Amino acid sequence: MVAQVSRKPVSSQADHGSGRILVVDDDPGLLRLLSIRLNAEGYDVVAVESAAEALAALPRFRPDLVITDLRMENMDGIGLLKEIQRERPGLCVLLLTAHGTIPDAVEATQSGAFGFLTKPIDKDQLLDYVQRAMKISGLTETVEDWNTDIVTRSPLMEACLQQARMVAETDTRVLLTGESGTGKELLAKAIHMASLRRDKAFVAINCSAMPENLLESELFGHEKDAFTGAHRNHEGLFRAADGGTLLLDEIGDMPMRLQIKLLRVLQENQVRPVGATEPVPVNTRVISATHQNLGELMMSGAFREDLFYRLNVVNINLPPLRKRREDIPLLVEHFLVQIAEETGHERKVYSPEAIECLVANEWPGNVRQVYNIVRQNVALSPTRIVSADQVRTSIGEEAASALPSFSDARDEFTRNYLSQLLQITGGNVSQAARLAKRNRTDFYKLLGRHNLNPEYFK
Repeated sequence: MVAQVSRKPVSSQADHGSGRILVVDDDPGLLRLLSIRLNAEGYDVVAVESAAEALAALPRFRPDLVITDLRMENMDGIGLLKEIQRERPGLCVLLLTAHGTIPDAVEATQSGAFGFLTKPIDKDQLLDYVQRAMKISGLTETVEDWNTDIVTRSPLMEACLQQARMVAETDTRVLLTGESGTGKELLAKAIHMASLRRDKAFVAINCSAMPENLLESELFGHEKDAFTGAHRNHEGLFRAADGGTLLLDEIGDMPMRLQIKLLRVLQENQVRPVGATEPVPVNTRVISATHQNLGELMMSGAFREDLFYRLNVVNINLPPLRKRREDIPLLVEHFLVQIAEETGHERKVYSPEAIECLVANEWPGNVRQVYNIVRQNVALSPTRIVSADQVRTSIGEEAASALPSFSDARDEFTRNYLSQLLQITGGNVSQAARLAKRNRTDFYKLLGRHNLNPEYFK
């Protein structure tokens, strides 16, 4: 199964020393001073003079901490903080200001800032904040190979990895959601490898892959002679993963009777094997995963609400491959190398046109489907170079889909943006135009160009 394949990461936090810091301030002198101080402590620093430059640098630099001035033109530090929270949830942001008033501190704290420092900046206090932020970001005593199974250069996946690294150091339960084949099991294993439980077992079970009675026995164990065919005691996966981590994959398919039993285990940290009269204590971290919408399952009565809230303490949603197409060439190259190592044959390559075809495909099966297509192409290609025609043949009808042109993508973004503004304002064009920072006449022209009628939003 693809989820078990080991992958080499494109980058990891261990690759850049003590950590990466993005510094934002419209005062060049202070910007230079902060950069010198942080560089001297071994941090990799990028310094910019505006929030706009910071947001542009965010996906490229992938900082572990942002230090920003509070008072800046166009977008202030609070505005930048909110944009960062939207694009990189969990990224620590430290705010600086020469106006150290109580209202500033309160607003910064309520907005989710990691910390608040007043100018002139005290060096020791600054470094104390930075060290604490790096610890939260997972850069203290980092387990270097915790995410070696995940290949990515996508900011969306990097955000998921950052959330995973932060939650790994706790025993908080995590619900991994996303389409089939997006790598939920890989991420669950990464969380385990970054946790203090990494020296104990990581065990995964697919809750939809076996009948109810067998699943019950596999999870909770059974006593000898508890049922026909039970010729010996069986400890079950909760006890097999004691001290470690248990992944309950496709948790949405778990039968209702077992949901009730699982809820009791999570509440009491004890399992009662089938046929046993006494419970057995367990210390097992539970991570669950599903491609289904558990909210809809709860509404239909197929999933218990109390169990949902027990499992869904932290939710990490993995993006589908079509939302991170920049990862496709990396995954293809990785699979080509892996297949060559397995078979001992010369590594094959894709033609540029074939790579374009792969990148343009929608990939409903996500990473798992890419793996299968690459194996098929390698097996059937008569030459060392895999052609675009061969890719189209293997993908079939899906090959007809393509990336939109720049013009089409821009129009789609603009249409969605305008629709969102009209929804927010209830179809009030004047208010929507002010939010967009456009005059009312130009805004009406934009609406007409994209066939949007404000009346439909009232």
